[in-house]
Amino acid sequence: MTIIETAKMTSKGQVTIPNSVRKILGLQKGSTVAFGITKEGIILMPCSVTAQSPYTLGEWQKIEKKVAEKGAVYASAEAAKKHVAGL
Repeated sequence: MTIIETAKMTSKGQVTIPNSVRKILGLQKGSTVAFGITKEGIILMPCSVTAQSPYTLGEWQKIEKKVAEKGAVYASAEAAKKHVAGL
């Protein structure tokens, strides 16, 4: 492994990724990074995070059908999911 740069960690556990490493990884303001732990050390890699629906397509279809039929309104997503699970 080639060491390109070093950085110190703050008391809050924060580390500034050196500019040369940011350039190599293509990191910009707002980029998301993932950390992996190996026997040799830590791997830092760019990644993307996407939102995931709490419901499957089938569950959404059931919810939409019930709402259209009865005009049901749920107090929370958990209440709606519990109702869908009981169908």
